[in-house]
Amino acid sequence: MEEVKLWRDKRERDMYDSFADLYAIIKTTEKLEKAYVRDLVSSSEYEAECLKLIAQFRTLHSALRGTVPSLERFAEAYRLDAPAAINRLLVSGVPATVEHRSAAISSGGGSSASAAAVAECVQHFITAMDSVKLNMIAVDQVHPLLSDLSTSLAKLGNGLLPSDFEGRTKVRDWLARLAKMGASDELTEQQARQLHFDLESSYNAFMAALPNSGS
Repeated sequence: MEEVKLWRDKRERDMYDSFADLYAIIKTTEKLEKAYVRDLVSSSEYEAECLKLIAQFRTLHSALRGTVPSLERFAEAYRLDAPAAINRLLVSGVPATVEHRSAAISSGGGSSASAAAVAECVQHFITAMDSVKLNMIAVDQVHPLLSDLSTSLAKLGNGLLPSDFEGRTKVRDWLARLAKMGASDELTEQQARQLHFDLESSYNAFMAALPNSGS
């Protein structure tokens, strides 16, 4: 019996492999959301895994933008019943734990604008860390991401974060360093590792500085 192939060339095969990866990310996110709601995972475990899935989704979704213009249609075509995952990955873009902290800011007297700025900062942290992991380390790739992050952190002012918040200083230092390099220059392996470490430690400090939601 002759073998039936789903693809005609390597490009098509890579596309179907990416479809399979996207399917897996959506399914995993849906299971994670349900596990969190049922209190089967801790908040810290949920947040770490959710951040990883969001970062993976953004990278893959960006690469598939021409072939998967609508995530909802993709889910429908492959019979994926995953409303919680689609909301988390496409609509919210941040873990539920971050949404809870944002809600705590609003209920504690903070503005909805502050809550939105927190979510925006988280998204920029995720994007920057994931890009470095993917070896997108040319100056003209890294600088815009850090610039967006710096702008988001500035929007928060000193009301939510301490005036000496280390994340602001580290991001500014990296921007100053990149400004002295050429657009096509790339970070060395050691510089890339240090940048990722600085981003990760700044993100952890950022989350720790936010009000708890009480959950």
